[in-house]
Amino acid sequence: MNTTNDQKEKEQHMSDYIKQLAAIENAIEPFKEQKKDLRASFHENGWLTKEEMRLAVKAYRLVKSDTDMDELVDCFQRLKKARVTI
Repeated sequence: MNTTNDQKEKEQHMSDYIKQLAAIENAIEPFKEQKKDLRASFHENGWLTKEEMRLAVKAYRLVKSDTDMDELVDCFQRLKKARVTI
């Protein structure tokens, strides 16, 4: 293949990627609204504060990723001691 054909093939792959990505994002959109409504419902009913929901989500993601809590706490303590801020 020559460079022109390679470039056209690359452009086609990019176009295909964007089309597929757009389709996925469009399919996900209703779930984003559902997630937003869920948060609002729990907050409005007084079941959880926004901070409690954030912490619950963080804990869930740590459990889901099988995070080593000892390592995480050690890292947290080192960062806190170093007063790392972003």
